[in-house]
Parts: sequence; structure tokens; C-alpha cells
Amino acid sequence: MKKINFLNKLKKEKKLQIVEPSNEISQAYLIKSSKTLKSSKVTFKIENYEDSVALAYYSMYYNLLALLFKTGIKCENHAGSIILLKKIFDINNTEIHQAKKERIDKQYYIDFSVSKEEVLTVIKKTEKFNALILNKIETISNEQIKEYLEKTKELIE
Repeated sequence: MKKINFLNKLKKEKKLQIVEPSNEISQAYLIKSSKTLKSSKVTFKIENYEDSVALAYYSMYYNLLALLFKTGIKCENHAGSIILLKKIFDINNTEIHQAKKERIDKQYYIDFSVSKEEVLTVIKKTEKFNALILNKIETISNEQIKEYLEKTKELIE
């Protein structure tokens, strides 16, 4: 119930809206995601592990936004978008939720450290998550889009 109230709050603030599905915006976020993952890998190579973790998370998040826009959902809140992944698409959101937590810990707090192995794991999880979301985007039907929009409307109205 708490998550649904949160989504309703986002809707009232116009941070969660039903919009026209957009392949163009979806593709733009997929490109942004790909570039961000490449940046994560480059940043990893120079041993800037904290930023590499943050960039890996953003790559996942941009892929999620691509899925949302593909189906006509606009959400301007990270937590809200992650909730929608599970509630609307029934896709396990554990990986992106954990990546978000890691990004926050590594970006905002100085008492966290991250090892080379941990970052490699994050990057591999990002690649797996992105492949899952990309497959969903590429195989989604117009009928499924209608169903997802109906689920969204039921959830926030």
C-alpha cells in the first residue's frame, strides 16, 4: 500500500504521467545507456571505482526509462521508476534497486570503499539487466503496451 501511495503522490506532482508511447525517446535513452555503460568501463580502467559504479547504475536507469517511454509512461523519479518495473512489467527490480543503493553509497558517503572485483560484478549485472530490458523493448507488442498502460492507470487512479 505504501508504494501505491507513493506512486499516487508522484502522479499528483506530475512526476508520473501517461504519455504517448515514443520509440524515438526510447531509442535516445538506449543510446544514452550504452554510452554511459562505456563510460563506466573506461572509468573502471582508470581505477575510479566509485564513479564507475554510479555510471553503471545510470546505464540501467536509462534502459528502464527507455522501456517506460516505449510503453507511454513518463516517470521523473528513480524510486518510482524502479517500483513500476516490478508492478507494471513484473520484472525483478532487485538488481537495479541494489545498484541505486550502491550508487548513493559510493557517490555521497566517504566511509564506503569498493573493490575492483565488486565493480566488475556491478558491470556484469548491468550488462545482464540491460540485455533483459532491451529484449523486452524489442519484443513488446502493441497489445502488451495497451495492457501495461491499463495496469498503470489502475495503479495510480
